[in-house]
Amino acid sequence: MRVALLQVTSGDDPAANLAMLRARMAEARAAGAAFILTPEVSNCVSSSRRHQLAVLSPEQSDPVLAGLREEAARLGVWLLIGSLALRTGDPDGRFANRSFLIDDAGGIRARYDKIHMFDVDVSPEETYRESDGFRPGTRATLAETPWGRIGLSICYDIRFPHLYRRLAQAGADILTVPAAFSHVTGAAHWEVLLRARAIETGCFVLAPAQTGTHTASRGKARRTHGHSLVVAPWGEVLADGGTAPGIVTVDLDLSEVAQARKRVPSLRHDREFDGP
Repeated sequence: MRVALLQVTSGDDPAANLAMLRARMAEARAAGAAFILTPEVSNCVSSSRRHQLAVLSPEQSDPVLAGLREEAARLGVWLLIGSLALRTGDPDGRFANRSFLIDDAGGIRARYDKIHMFDVDVSPEETYRESDGFRPGTRATLAETPWGRIGLSICYDIRFPHLYRRLAQAGADILTVPAAFSHVTGAAHWEVLLRARAIETGCFVLAPAQTGTHTASRGKARRTHGHSLVVAPWGEVLADGGTAPGIVTVDLDLSEVAQARKRVPSLRHDREFDGP
């Protein structure tokens, strides 16, 4: 199974981002990838609610979703759209941060709305309140593919290990963690968290990432960490995308999932306990 993680620097223009992603998908397919993954908020990286309201669409009419589904069918590849920022019908006007698994005919096989919202104070200069603009999801998602089962997650979810344990115990072989990780927290925590989730679950972890400084026509420009990672079930980093935009291509041997879990079958060793 050859996978390709697209490491990109999305701006706040969905049409420009779509054109860039389609070109990168074609490059990845030419390199032999059967499964291509994009990062979180592939369609629009923006800190301006006003700008988001002006350029975002509901799922049913979103041009980036339509264009990427079309490209997946044209290339004959499976595609994880790491996430798209989408309008919803919520009364408070909040958006959805939604991941899509697309099959090689362009069909939507699974959706996942990010459960955990990034509401943090990294420093006095860098604060985030994702829940102000995005509503949290409420349901974990596991999807069937020709290679195995994939458990979907997004970015800040990586700090909540119970989500990944439940996905693995439900049968996940691969965990996806598309991200637009802060450059500050990324330098400190990104790799160790991804490796920990792989070791704890015995899954492959695929984490395509946004990288660099994102142009903004409105609002504050944002910096992201990059370093798209592929981690094996035993915890080895198989590939690191560094900080430049590009494509990370890796061949996966899914038999390693069963091998890791045989060596340390911790997914079967849960015990009830009291306290605290």
